[in-house]
Amino acid sequence: MQRKSFSGMNCSIARALDEVGEWWTLLIVREAAHGASRFDDFVRELGISRNILAVRLDRLIKLEIFERFSLANGGSAEGYRLTAKGEDLYPLIVALMQWGDRWLATDGKPRTVLLEDATGLPVEPISVRPPGGEPLSIREIRFVPGPGATDTTMTMIEARNRKVLGRP
Repeated sequence: MQRKSFSGMNCSIARALDEVGEWWTLLIVREAAHGASRFDDFVRELGISRNILAVRLDRLIKLEIFERFSLANGGSAEGYRLTAKGEDLYPLIVALMQWGDRWLATDGKPRTVLLEDATGLPVEPISVRPPGGEPLSIREIRFVPGPGATDTTMTMIEARNRKVLGRP
C-alpha cells in the first residue's frame, strides 16, 4: 500500500515525517549512531530483511541522511554512515528513547542509560526550554508565524493560541 506523501504540506513536522516517518528509518539511524556501518551489521542488529534494508538505505542516501563510503580494507566493499543531516536526527532518537523509558519501559526500568563520555554524568532529559531556563510545558509556548508562513499557517497558529493559551 502506498502511503500518503506530506511533502506538499506547509508543516515542518509533516515534511520531516515524509523523510523519516517510516518505522525502519529511525532504527537504521540508531544503529548507525551506535557504530553500524556495514550492510550486514544493520541486518544482524535489526533483524530486517536484506531487500527492505537495501530499499531504505537507498532512500536515505537520496535524502542525504546517509552516504556511502569505501571501507578501509581497500576492496570494493562500501559502508554506510550518517551525514550531518543524519546526525541531526540524534536528538530525536534520544527524545524517543527517553519517552519510551518513561512510559513504556518494563517495570519502569530503562534498558540503557546515556552518560556524557567525558564526565560519566547522566544526560539530562530532552526538553523545550527558554535560554537558561527550566523546561516549558506545551501551555507555556506560543507559536508565531515564521518567514515561510502561509495564510493557512497563520490561521492555524491563531486558532491554536486561542485554544491552548486562551489568547485572542
